[in-house]
Amino acid sequence: MKRGTGLLAALLVFLWAAPARADNRVIVRTTPGLGLSGLQTLLNLNLLCGLPLLGQTCTVVPLDGTLNQLFLVTTPLDSTIFLDILRPLTGIVDAELDQLISLIGGLLVPSPLPAGLMSDRTPVPYYHGTMVWNSYANQRAATIVGVQSAHSSFNVTGLNEVVADIDTGVDPNHPALAGVLLPGYDFTRNQAGGSELTDFTDPTPQSCLTTCSPAVVNQSSAAILDQSSAAILDKNPKYAAFGHGTMVMGVIHLVAPNAKLLPLKAFHSDGTGNLSDILHAIYYAAQNGTNVINMSFDFTSYSAELATALEYASQSALICAASAGNDGQKEIVYPAALQSVAMGIASTNDSDMRSSFSNYGDAIVWVAAPGEGIVTTYPFGSYAAGWGTSFSAPFVSGTSALLLNKQSQTNQPQAANAVAHAAPVVPVGTDMGNGRLDIV
Repeated sequence: MKRGTGLLAALLVFLWAAPARADNRVIVRTTPGLGLSGLQTLLNLNLLCGLPLLGQTCTVVPLDGTLNQLFLVTTPLDSTIFLDILRPLTGIVDAELDQLISLIGGLLVPSPLPAGLMSDRTPVPYYHGTMVWNSYANQRAATIVGVQSAHSSFNVTGLNEVVADIDTGVDPNHPALAGVLLPGYDFTRNQAGGSELTDFTDPTPQSCLTTCSPAVVNQSSAAILDQSSAAILDKNPKYAAFGHGTMVMGVIHLVAPNAKLLPLKAFHSDGTGNLSDILHAIYYAAQNGTNVINMSFDFTSYSAELATALEYASQSALICAASAGNDGQKEIVYPAALQSVAMGIASTNDSDMRSSFSNYGDAIVWVAAPGEGIVTTYPFGSYAAGWGTSFSAPFVSGTSALLLNKQSQTNQPQAANAVAHAAPVVPVGTDMGNGRLDIV
């Protein structure tokens, strides 16, 4: 036993004497009661945070709020060796590598853009004394799923409900969202506030909302901006997903105009985000009065901690909706595949046919919703049209807020059963879950 311990120590000294490695990120679950200080002590005693004499350290960040059992550990030690040493230790339940996730996929915006896209810019009164474009408030997609009919027939608008969106953030000053935005949190910087404008470092685009034509700004969006600003956003990789969160929030607001919107920024403007930040956001939402979580992202690698986090959210009666993905394939993606705790949403066009880019398969699709040319809010007080299951999922998230207006104790399984009362799958096609969303 002593000989083995000595060999381990010698091996670690050799490893720490080797050239410095990039920091590795590991998500660690501990037993109840160990806590942050206990984990830090455990890591230091086993030399998993480096050799202090050589200036090597690691960081430990709590991810699950008041539960105090889930942490992100950043270490310069090789991740395989770190996991092999860590997992058998007393007090460690499990550990997995952090994942880098991307919102960015292939080109979804059609060419040429549909004629008349966002051309009706007539200001119409909306909720909270705001004025919005008619092409937003009365768009075809809203009619297809029955937004206005639900509002008038059942007197539901999402009042007093909180819908969180785990995304790139939001434009906190967009006029259409005035009166419903909550401060939110930025997990990419670990600071209060969920603005995605903090990622925008170029000069602020000048408004030309009455004269500009739609311009492609990334793989999935066409926005109303002046040409020079659109060119910056379309050509610069650091802005590949800029505006995504504001667009998703706009769709939720379209369906549930009186719901409070909580921006949880877990993705950067280039579309990348860490699984650890997503987990942090889920626990934050569950512990801060959220009723619905929208997740307009997907990835293919299973995460036990994602499943655990969403199970915790479900036990807290949160309702979750997630994108089915835009690869146009029958494949397994997460969170959509975690069907006991989240509804996976595919995309349809205005003719109730599956969008060519939409993933399909009953293993990930609970229902479908419109996801082509969805007119919605965009940063700088502008509007945009979006293509992708990212803009289908918030139709269901908004619908969940409406359901809560009729039955305040509605939970994830009950919401899923209600949403399953959808338009028949015959025109939508096979492998599209329960059909196309019908809010009424």
